[in-house]
Amino acid sequence: MDLAPPEPRAVLRVTRSLAIPLDELRWHFSASGGPGGQHANKASTRVEVVFDVASSPSLGPRQRARLLEEVGPVVRIVAREHRSQAMNREEAVRRLAARLADALRTRPVRRATAPTAASRARRLEDKRRQGERKQDRARARSPEQW
Repeated sequence: MDLAPPEPRAVLRVTRSLAIPLDELRWHFSASGGPGGQHANKASTRVEVVFDVASSPSLGPRQRARLLEEVGPVVRIVAREHRSQAMNREEAVRRLAARLADALRTRPVRRATAPTAASRARRLEDKRRQGERKQDRARARSPEQW
């Protein structure tokens, strides 16, 4: 008996550790609107893709918590720049992957530091220059303008 290997599911690769099957995404298509004549009025080229973060089985607990904190329970992306629905689909998937990857990225914690001597000197020099500029304006005005 010859068994065929199972069909690989199409996935959206977000990061090395996160791949979302495309069947978890909900797609909505509609007319793009705006100028464009008959093509814009009849073709459903506007693409909206929705990813449900809260109920996705593809996410691990830490990934889910991070995404819920950063982007909320549902991520909705709209693409309507191109005349073709296929190109708008590609654009929507690319934007979704970028938004999820950005939300999963951990940012370094900023530690407050004391201003350097040079930055303090620049600040004081700028203040002195601004004061001189205002003094020059006051001297330039004649007494009748007061």
